[in-house]
Amino acid sequence: MNGQQGSCCRRAGPRGSTRRRVHGRSGVSPRPRRSVRVPAGLSFKKFGRILEEKAKADWNRVFQGTEKTRERLGVVDELLAYWNLDDSEDTLEELEDALIASDFGPGAALALVEGLREKIRLGEIKDQGSLKQELKKSMVGILESAAVNSGSGELAVSDSGLSIILVVGVNGGGKTTTVGKLSSRFAKEGYTVTLAAGDTFRAAAKEQLEVWAERTGARVAEYPEDMEKPDPVKVLAHAAELGLRDERDSDILICDTSGRIHNNFKLMDEIERCKKVLSDAKQGAPSETLLVLDSTTGLNMLNQAREFNDYIGITGLVLTKLDGTARGGAVVGVVQELGIPIKFIGVGEKVEDLQPFDAEAFVDGILST
Repeated sequence: MNGQQGSCCRRAGPRGSTRRRVHGRSGVSPRPRRSVRVPAGLSFKKFGRILEEKAKADWNRVFQGTEKTRERLGVVDELLAYWNLDDSEDTLEELEDALIASDFGPGAALALVEGLREKIRLGEIKDQGSLKQELKKSMVGILESAAVNSGSGELAVSDSGLSIILVVGVNGGGKTTTVGKLSSRFAKEGYTVTLAAGDTFRAAAKEQLEVWAERTGARVAEYPEDMEKPDPVKVLAHAAELGLRDERDSDILICDTSGRIHNNFKLMDEIERCKKVLSDAKQGAPSETLLVLDSTTGLNMLNQAREFNDYIGITGLVLTKLDGTARGGAVVGVVQELGIPIKFIGVGEKVEDLQPFDAEAFVDGILST
């Protein structure tokens, strides 16, 4: 990564000045707009471009965060170190087994090894160095292939009006923390953010979100006054209604949700309804549906991603807890099978430890020399 700074959010000029501010309504009270640092003529299409600011510090976070995955892949380094052209077939079979054991999954492991086998046959790989470089290149290729249209480390947002982002995942994956960190990234660019506390099951989830809002300068939409019992569908519908009622009060609405067991049909039906009320509130919403995946779960994240994608259509992945006992190689299998781009990775508990995903830096981190 190069040490070059750049803006992570852009949008068109000021919204229509004829819109009336609505005061005294139920929900979030209006407050003065902060100035938005946006060059004239640029459209508000993408957030979170792959940043190169503070490049050395960011790379260190990624490298340190992928240490556990790198250790698990140590056997791959050993295999490649002893590779020679005469024994290439045996080595490739062992490499495929090693990748599967490192949670890459059968599909991704087979695709990587077949690619190497073909290059060896064509005479493009002749030594250990070129073999490892081709393996890295193939991993990067898989991870980047899903980002051709949307871009890793980028979040698509609306050209005009309120942008709505939905964050989903299983229990304990780090959804609320991810919501808070995303809020911080937007706020640093000068955008006003509202958070919707759609996690109505976990104790103190709304309070946790309020702490994040206070830290990041965001606001939390109030619950509907007529809600007799916790209902995430009503919470998100109400938050979207408030946000759209006067879009001058907020640029972005980030919706937190309760953890879902991906094989629980009742809970998955509910998250499907959560997304529907957002699309009913605004055509094309949500602009992003992000699935938070806990990197310590290994290949089980493939089952999670497959089920969530089948139910509600996932537009991007956020890989969390890479600083723990991570098994991050599994995400290669997820991207290879489902074609969903990774948007961000979490490499720590601090706000700045949510990093825009860079495929090359990630692969260098998990398969380093």
